[in-house]
Amino acid sequence: MKQSILLVLLVMLIGCGSGAGTGETATPEGNGETMQLRHVVLFKFTESSTPDDIQRIEEAFAALPSQIEVIKDFEWGINNSPEGLDKGFTHCFFVTFDSEEGRDIYLPHPAHQAFVDILLPHLDDVLVVDYWAEK
Repeated sequence: MKQSILLVLLVMLIGCGSGAGTGETATPEGNGETMQLRHVVLFKFTESSTPDDIQRIEEAFAALPSQIEVIKDFEWGINNSPEGLDKGFTHCFFVTFDSEEGRDIYLPHPAHQAFVDILLPHLDDVLVVDYWAEK
């Protein structure tokens, strides 16, 4: 499990999207509205993670928008779905960017890397989805 988490985090560090590594930034064609790139991150914590550990992670993630200017919006919450389909994922974070270039600046940013260092000892699993918001 830890190897797959490290692989996901490596992908997060390298960046994803059609412009990653090429110097190009992909932005979908819009209908005149500003498109926003959503970076959705879901965490499942280890059984040994204490409420204090998890609170420290929440606070560290929530501090990133004040440290990384390419973050255009940020929100997060704790799962409260009654459906029972969460597969142990408890926390959802939405990070919004104006471009893939912004996301590509965010991923290797020292503040993001410091957050990952806080997170990793407590991470059982992670799911990351990036998408262009459609309205």
